[in-house]
Amino acid sequence: MHNPLFLVLTVIFSSLVVQPVMGAKGFSVELIHLDSPISPFYNASLTSSQILRKNALHSMDRLKHFQFLIDQSAIQSAVTPNGGIYLMKLSFGTPPVDYMAVADTGSDLIWIQCVPCLQSQCYPQGSPPFDPQASSTYKKIPCDSDSCQALPRYQCSNDVNDCQYSYSYGDKSFTKGILSTDTLTFDDSNGQKTAFPTSIFGCGHNNQGKFRSPSAGLVGLGGGPLSLASQISNQIDNRFSYCLVPRSASSSSKLLFGQEAIISRPGAVSTPLVTKTPQTFYYLSLEGVSIGDKTAEAGSSQGNIIIDSGTTLTYLESSFYSSLETIVKDAIGVDPVKDPSGTFSLCYGAKTNISVPEMVFHFSGADLLLQPENTFRINDGLFCMLIVPSDSLSIFGNYAQMNFQVEYDLQKRTVSFAPTDCTKQ
Repeated sequence: MHNPLFLVLTVIFSSLVVQPVMGAKGFSVELIHLDSPISPFYNASLTSSQILRKNALHSMDRLKHFQFLIDQSAIQSAVTPNGGIYLMKLSFGTPPVDYMAVADTGSDLIWIQCVPCLQSQCYPQGSPPFDPQASSTYKKIPCDSDSCQALPRYQCSNDVNDCQYSYSYGDKSFTKGILSTDTLTFDDSNGQKTAFPTSIFGCGHNNQGKFRSPSAGLVGLGGGPLSLASQISNQIDNRFSYCLVPRSASSSSKLLFGQEAIISRPGAVSTPLVTKTPQTFYYLSLEGVSIGDKTAEAGSSQGNIIIDSGTTLTYLESSFYSSLETIVKDAIGVDPVKDPSGTFSLCYGAKTNISVPEMVFHFSGADLLLQPENTFRINDGLFCMLIVPSDSLSIFGNYAQMNFQVEYDLQKRTVSFAPTDCTKQ
């Protein structure tokens, strides 16, 4: 099954009731790669090449759904709610209950399966659905509220004033329920707990499609008003960052909020976030990519690429990609080998003694030097470039972002990069 990539969020609702306070320095949580041996989704029967190919296929689907949402100005999320890349811990409810949920950088709504939830209308999640009546901090949101009207689709019945949401995904999966509030709590990687009261989420009573156990719901991390990043923006100084470890690392990646998210090391570069529709996505301007003194230039650079931690590969518009492929071939100077699966556009024999060149991605105001591990990887006896062509939009994927601290400043509207050994973050 080919599903797009996005983050997977392990939602842990601890037994400790936490007051709504956050440390002055912010907080951080661990991100565990989906295909890591410590992941509950880990499939030990898959080789590293099979995992890469699976992730590449997910990336292709994610690209298609991104384009669908942009073309349609749709009410749907850009991605399918299955699969994923990273796991992290968090919690909500009083008293809290343990769950797992998918975190999706391509959508905004936070939702979880709730009782009543008939078997025919909900999918098995491996644990009981959330019971809103068991939480002392749970409240329904009225239909005439700003939060309700921020939804792409909602309805109100004549007899009750509850905000009834309906949220669909690119693979026709959907969730329907009541927009609500409750306390959301994070387990800091340092052992502290950080709580956010009255967090807005959907209490899903009808959730169908390609959702699967052990996920109990989804957490949107996009740029829209109902996403987690937007809801807690004031408490986290309007900033968050992440540092993704290489796939070969045994340690976890980090997601940081507030003061902890600030890049303090030297060598950081910053580029503006570009506001476009839909506001869920984080758009940057990529002017070109260079190797040595040769540069492949983008035809139009204003807001022409989405930065996405949930897409494995980097996609470039076809003519832009073609120019880059030409200078990569010139720099390597060895005849390429065709990928039999057609997944990757530029590959070389893995036993060929080639030297992968460094690439500089020229974002507006920020030149980002990518190392070979950001751009090439072994795949079934081939050494393939992790940059591929797209007939539509461009995406700066997560392989390209590994071993960088990537900071999103939502007030200044910038994204900053700093080369970092993320295994030591």
